[in-house]
Amino acid sequence: MEIRNIAIIAHVDHGKTTLTDALMKQTGMTDGTVTMDSNTLEKERGITIYSKNTSVFYNGTKINIVDTPGHADFSSEVERILRSIDCVLLLVDAQEGPMPQTKFVLKKSLELGLKPIAVINKIDKPAARPEEVAEMVYELFLDLGASDEQLDFPVIYAASKLGLAKMNLEDESADLNPLLDLILKHVPAVPEESASELFAAQPFNLAYDNFLGRLAICRVYSGKVKSAQEVRVLSSKGLEPRRGKITKLFTFHGLERKEVSEVSAGDIVMIAGMPDIDIGETIAENESQAPLPAISIDEPTISLNFLVNNSPFAGKEGKFVTNSQLKERLRKELEVNVGLKIDFSETAYYKVCGRGELHIAILLENIRREGYELQVSQPQVIIKEENGVKLEPFEELTIDVPEKNSGVVIEKISKRRGQLLSIKAHQGTTRLIFEIPTRGLLGYRNEFVVDTRGEGILCTHVLGFKPYAGAIEKSELGSMVSGFNGKTSAYSLANLEERGTLYLGANVAVYEGMVIGNVAKGNDLVVNPIKGKNLTNMRASGSDDAIRLTAPVELTLESALSIIHDDEYLEVTPKSIRLCKKYLSALERTRHKRQDE
Repeated sequence: MEIRNIAIIAHVDHGKTTLTDALMKQTGMTDGTVTMDSNTLEKERGITIYSKNTSVFYNGTKINIVDTPGHADFSSEVERILRSIDCVLLLVDAQEGPMPQTKFVLKKSLELGLKPIAVINKIDKPAARPEEVAEMVYELFLDLGASDEQLDFPVIYAASKLGLAKMNLEDESADLNPLLDLILKHVPAVPEESASELFAAQPFNLAYDNFLGRLAICRVYSGKVKSAQEVRVLSSKGLEPRRGKITKLFTFHGLERKEVSEVSAGDIVMIAGMPDIDIGETIAENESQAPLPAISIDEPTISLNFLVNNSPFAGKEGKFVTNSQLKERLRKELEVNVGLKIDFSETAYYKVCGRGELHIAILLENIRREGYELQVSQPQVIIKEENGVKLEPFEELTIDVPEKNSGVVIEKISKRRGQLLSIKAHQGTTRLIFEIPTRGLLGYRNEFVVDTRGEGILCTHVLGFKPYAGAIEKSELGSMVSGFNGKTSAYSLANLEERGTLYLGANVAVYEGMVIGNVAKGNDLVVNPIKGKNLTNMRASGSDDAIRLTAPVELTLESALSIIHDDEYLEVTPKSIRLCKKYLSALERTRHKRQDE
């Protein structure tokens, strides 16, 4: 049976998962009730976080499909997948056009010599402009230095929600057959002679099974291998070859993994039996073979410290609260999350480096749902030095806002060392493209939502490390800090509302040093949120009305990571998200402040 290997790449929310689901439904691999976004967090947030494999069968050909994340924070998932496939379907929204992540993933695929298929998706949108967007995609190929061969890419139009595709806009179509036919025609098949060569495969992803242990998801580049066969693990880093034995082999059949006794060149498979296998290593038949080229992954851009929760409320909600349990959980995360780097050299805390605030927030959300309690520090941008030059990560920032809001956005981004690269207006919306240090973006997303009244779209992708941009002045809000232990009272909160924004309502337990809100002035404010009204036996006309509090702004992991100060911790438990000062009492904070000065 012939095999084709493709990945679907696009900016977030341009329809990758919807298209994959539609292809599976049309080829009979699912009835439509099972979706590629199977993870609970993916369903809740409506985004793809982890890349996933599936396969469909069409006209006697097996098509392996990898659905990739669209968010820039999970780009490490995309980078290693592109090495394992032979073609990419580049999905572009027929209304929005190419966005930052579109540019990032396309650049990576062009560098690897892949010849993409452009899919102009969502042509059923009322404001769709498919022909104009197709031109924009062609211009993007030119900007990224595509070869003449790559510039001759096919374009197909689709409405993945309706399950249809067409080569020309005026064509009649009721299904996705035109897209499937184009895949068979355009994507190269695996040469038959590859199966007769020595076996070589390379893991591009990892999975974990409670019974089988670590599983390597690999592309088989040449030869055949059987279950129970002995193999060698080769490293391109000059390490000694290691012996291994394949205990189980699986191929993908729809969304299910199917156990097989043998796999051959061209297929994407899952291999069990090698507990120390890593991404980018080569599984070979013998030691004399040359290892396959290593898979490189872009470096993390931010770091923060994970430590045991030691607040007064520690241990009340979580099952796993000790240092050793946290360390074990983080080590387990490294087995599958290759975009993450963790330094275990310290005993009091663990330095975790990730690709962005969302990348870290997803890790924290998974950990807290498993019953862990912990505290994390303020995210810091990773600064490095090369040849005596101080470098920091920069990002390309694309913003779509109503024209009336563009002025305030440009002003605030400029103050954060952002440089305006281009500005385009289209139907009442302005697209602004900036180059900005990652430091300048930390904490800006919340401000952006307020400034644009929720009508703006903000997207980023990492450009790499560039010379340090200098100091950045941010208009940080001060923290409203509880000076007492107890439960908040409506009477006290009603008075505090005038000073700033509250993060909690009445009758909520608080402790000294806990941050209960923010204040407009940059200085911290110690308050008494538990004070009740002095009662007398006299009624006062007009002053005994019921207290009506404004709804508090509830903290989420992303919002808390963006507003946390450097002298604070974010307390994360299965049921609560709290901000607190590193030193809980005002006396301790004053003493340490004097010592630092």
